[in-house]
Amino acid sequence: MNANARPLLEKINDPADLRMLPRAQLPMLADELRAYVLDSVSKTGGHLSSNLGTVELTVALHYVFSTPYDRIVWDVGHQTYPHKILTGRRERMATLRQLGGISGFPVRSESPYDTFGTAHSSTSISAALGMAMAAKRKGEKRRAIAVIGDGAMTAGMAFEAMNNAGVLDGNLLVILNDNDMSISPPVGALNRYLAQLMSGQFYAAARGVGKSVLKNVPPLLELAKKLEQHAKGMVVPATLFENFGFNYIGPIDGHDLDSLIPTLENIRQLDGPQFLHVVTKKGQGYKLAEMDPVTYHGPGKFDPQVGIVPSATPAKPTFTQVFGQWLCDMAAQDKRLVGITPAMREGSGMVEFHRRFPDRYYDVGIAEQHAVTFAAGLACEGVKPVVAIYSTFLQRAYDQLIHDVALQKLPMVLALDRAGLVGADGATHAGAYDIAFVRCIPNMSLACPADERECRQLLSTAYEQDHPVCVRYPRGAGVGVAPLADLSSLPFGQGEIRREGRREGQKIAILAFGTLLYPALQAAENIDATVVNMRWAKPLDTALLLDVAARHDALVTVEEGCLQGGAGSAVLEALAQVGVVKPVLQLGLPDQFIEHGDPAKLLALQGLDAPGIEARIRQRFMAQ
Repeated sequence: MNANARPLLEKINDPADLRMLPRAQLPMLADELRAYVLDSVSKTGGHLSSNLGTVELTVALHYVFSTPYDRIVWDVGHQTYPHKILTGRRERMATLRQLGGISGFPVRSESPYDTFGTAHSSTSISAALGMAMAAKRKGEKRRAIAVIGDGAMTAGMAFEAMNNAGVLDGNLLVILNDNDMSISPPVGALNRYLAQLMSGQFYAAARGVGKSVLKNVPPLLELAKKLEQHAKGMVVPATLFENFGFNYIGPIDGHDLDSLIPTLENIRQLDGPQFLHVVTKKGQGYKLAEMDPVTYHGPGKFDPQVGIVPSATPAKPTFTQVFGQWLCDMAAQDKRLVGITPAMREGSGMVEFHRRFPDRYYDVGIAEQHAVTFAAGLACEGVKPVVAIYSTFLQRAYDQLIHDVALQKLPMVLALDRAGLVGADGATHAGAYDIAFVRCIPNMSLACPADERECRQLLSTAYEQDHPVCVRYPRGAGVGVAPLADLSSLPFGQGEIRREGRREGQKIAILAFGTLLYPALQAAENIDATVVNMRWAKPLDTALLLDVAARHDALVTVEEGCLQGGAGSAVLEALAQVGVVKPVLQLGLPDQFIEHGDPAKLLALQGLDAPGIEARIRQRFMAQ
């Protein structure tokens, strides 16, 4: 898009510029902003549908509130591209989610307008409430606004925060961005008028006066309350949120600036917890995304005029697809199997399972804690649950994993997708810690398949066990080892030697955990090292480890996970327990959060590609 196509947007370098525009020009600005989002994402890839749906809401919020003095917390954060564009990062959108570029999520260090880092869902109300109460303690008049999606409202943390907010009486505004429903007839002129009326000073004052007058006549006060609830309940679902202590306003059309701005201006004058229900449409303004918001949720690069075109050459199956096929095949063989996902059906590869086995598919919403304990309850009754969950999201259910699953030794499979680095989504989505936090829990086991074939086989192995087993695998495709058609398993807790070194002098063995086996094999060719495919981080194949240790002078552990407490630490612990002293070089992710970028580049920067592994080994053991 050239500069002439967006004359208003070119003038906006921060929200102060936005607030200088006449209100009549805001619809034109929203059109330019939407076009710019579409143009930017088509060139870089990223989240699209959700951002097209928040354009008018973003414009209205920055127009009405004095940001960044007033705080806006965006839940999940994948809906913040319009926010980034309006807050001084328009020209940096070309670097979105790339190494050294801007993040696809709010990051406090990136901009003062990113008031709270969000990438996992359902945290916004808690954070904004904390900000509201801090303002109250300091005597500041700033407002705190949480923008949360309807999906994120399914998590318990959102309701915990609302329960607390209702009694703290801070100046908190919660905006429910409801984008899972079409705009129904009540969301029109009548509802716009009612929303503005209920958010206005006259309504608030009248309600306050009425309560003060009637407080000495309890029966009349109760009647007045019921009449008020009934009147509002005829056109809005107010009761639930008002019972939490919020003043409910809406629903209103989230794409109608003539509705949004007056309503927000009225709300800005009110004290105490306010709840605004806004209805938006994913993909708004781009017909292809409106018709298929799932496909356009997080696309790669594409031509906006043509849309997303499937590749003519079949891609290698991803680990997620391997899991999805295994799940369907195992379900066909064992009627006890059920599949559970915390709102990640597409991301976890469960679309086909849902289609074929709808009565055995459970989407529990964005509620990872509930997902794990729900699975535990099923396992108690002889059902065989398989929980498909991203490694980074399992962190949210750690207490449940220990107390509800492991302590009771309940058999289930936890398929940990997105283990290791995840590329453009960055540190918030990286599965860097699962080896460390799973292997320290009694009764838990953890498998690390090296390729697609092993992934399917180790899922079958995990399913056969009488205790909880995690199987971790990365995002995307592996080296392309075709899975076997059957449901055969591999020996539990056993690894294998994949390459036997013949080097004279100092003999080195590389112990690889997971998909880094293949760069380890490449590195080993140049230094003639032995390579062991360990397969299991817990239980560790100690018999194989001690055999290799006895025949080699030095060991190298390689894992795509944190070094502290990881698989390399497990090797050191096992050697120390039997008094074996060997030089051990641990290769893995360092004690720092790794930013977004191309996965191959990120691995290379950490020295976890073939040249990096070879260089680190030469430096440690072969330097003259």
